[in-house]
Amino acid sequence: MIVPVIVSGGVGSRLWPASRVSHPKPFLQLEDGKSLLQSTFVRAASLGDVTDIVTITARDSSFKTTAEYEKCERAGITNHLLLEPMGRDTAAATAAATLYVAETFGADAIILFLAADHVIRDVDAFRAAVEQATERAANGQIATFGIRPDQPETGYGYIETDGEKAVRFVEKPDRETAEHYLQSGRFLWNSGMFCFAAGTMIDAMEQYCPDILSATRESLKNASRQEIEAGHLETTLDADSFAKVPKISIDYAVMEKVPNLSVIPADIGWSDVGTWSSLSESYATDENGNAVVGDGALVDAKNCFVSAQDRLIGVVGVDDIAVIDTRDATLVVAKNKAQGVKALYEKLRDDDHGAHASFPTGYRPWGSYTILDEGAGYKVKRIEVRPGGCLSLQSHKHRSEHWTVVQGVAHIVNGDDHLVLKPNESTYIERGHVHRMENRGSEPMTLIEVQTGSYLGEDDIVRYEDIYGRS
Repeated sequence: MIVPVIVSGGVGSRLWPASRVSHPKPFLQLEDGKSLLQSTFVRAASLGDVTDIVTITARDSSFKTTAEYEKCERAGITNHLLLEPMGRDTAAATAAATLYVAETFGADAIILFLAADHVIRDVDAFRAAVEQATERAANGQIATFGIRPDQPETGYGYIETDGEKAVRFVEKPDRETAEHYLQSGRFLWNSGMFCFAAGTMIDAMEQYCPDILSATRESLKNASRQEIEAGHLETTLDADSFAKVPKISIDYAVMEKVPNLSVIPADIGWSDVGTWSSLSESYATDENGNAVVGDGALVDAKNCFVSAQDRLIGVVGVDDIAVIDTRDATLVVAKNKAQGVKALYEKLRDDDHGAHASFPTGYRPWGSYTILDEGAGYKVKRIEVRPGGCLSLQSHKHRSEHWTVVQGVAHIVNGDDHLVLKPNESTYIERGHVHRMENRGSEPMTLIEVQTGSYLGEDDIVRYEDIYGRS
């Protein structure tokens, strides 16, 4: 059987400010309205007789991943979420997913290892490449998908090939080296996608990185497991064991060492959409080569990409730039310098600027909140609670809150009072009062929350009960 494993992680720092720690690259939406993660899931579900899909992702992204999959649920597919307590790079992710598949489906199960943040435009060609890969995997090989380069790309790693054999992996080259790779015809872009039998990979890791395999096996042995609902299983790896796993990529740990690695050249319309320049190529353009997402007005501009989230963006008299505007940050970058956005992200991170990590919108298992305004002693939020969503029973030491319902019906606990509030009705939560809100309806519920107090941080919270198991 084929078990697709989707690896969903990585900040995508070159796609800041749309991609951040709290909302990484796989959740970015493309022109068709689907996120990269959703597109990967649908593509995996369309392969032959696939009945189970394993997704390995951060523990904090579990509810967002589930919400994405609910929008594109495929009948007969069982979702297995394998949750990492912290990131340990792709060797650890590969080990965890492989051990889980072997334990659940047997060592002969064929794993198709996919990244959640790639674009593949030719799905038929992708399926054909997967068929070749599964044949080789069934014969004990590890197959990797190499993408035929059409330009001297410096943003991708390469694989040197000799027929169907992988000779070596090489890091992202400079321009001159990339041009040599293109002219030689011996080099393919490293897609980061692999196919292998679970037992084959376990044997390889036993030989080349036994410390990674051993620590990961212990983390899976001590994992917590639960069936959220029919067709949705979650396994959270044990944090103490997983923290001991060496942090290294699967390329370094295994792929560069194994003798049975084969390469399948693939023309599948692949891109890892790693920069704003490459992402913009997935959008339709006007007669001047411009693409606009949201509300943008361009005059005397060519080959520009504009993404406007909440307001009008005007562009005049420039060529070959990308403008990305979010609620709290705006990026302007020359397309040919798009790789440099990573350096900007790292500067924000090193300066401890909050915009590197999170948005004014935060996502929670029950829904989301958006900070609309804040100042000395106050903060205003819009809170959206999905149907069936329920915030924890909680209190705050430093702030009071005013809640006004604007959509839906809110079932509220406020101290000793149990309230049912409709639009244009409100309640005041005094500092220290135990409180909770719940949406028992079938439509989203929206409230405006005004916080006042001496400290308004998200960590000022004491939880007493929580249906999502948060401490």
